Amino acid sequence: MSRIIPMASDHAGFELKEHLKKYLENKGFTIEDFGCNSPDSVDYPDMIHPIAKKIDAGEYEFGFIMCGSGNGVSMVANKYQNVRCALCWNEEIACLAKQHNNANIVALPARFISQQEAENIVDAYLNASFEGGRHQRRVEKIPAVK
Repeated sequence: MSRIIPMASDHAGFELKEHLKKYLENKGFTIEDFGCNSPDSVDYPDMIHPIAKKIDAGEYEFGFIMCGSGNGVSMVANKYQNVRCALCWNEEIACLAKQHNNANIVALPARFISQQEAENIVDAYLNASFEGGRHQRRVEKIPAVK
């Protein structure tokens, strides 16, 4: 597993992103922060396109993104062919997103989960492994047909 984790948020997710950065750095990870850099209002696509583009290109194995509901950031991230962004609001969803969908971005709903819940979700994702098998076949069918 990569020790470098990219993260991004909009203003609504800024506080949670900053908390998770410290949490993950204390676990020995290096964080690449794609912004935003304050709680001042921003447009979430400006932060999410760059991180999703890098994950799409294989420059990072996975990442974490957040906004108020988690919906906007996940919609942007999932525009990229090789991105499988999952909106995760509890540990079980995060675990299944990795095990069954091989999610490579986790979107967190900052206005709906506590910092402790976010830590638990991140840990569940990091500790899970893609199961492959029948799930691999399904994941291969996700990219849009050109």
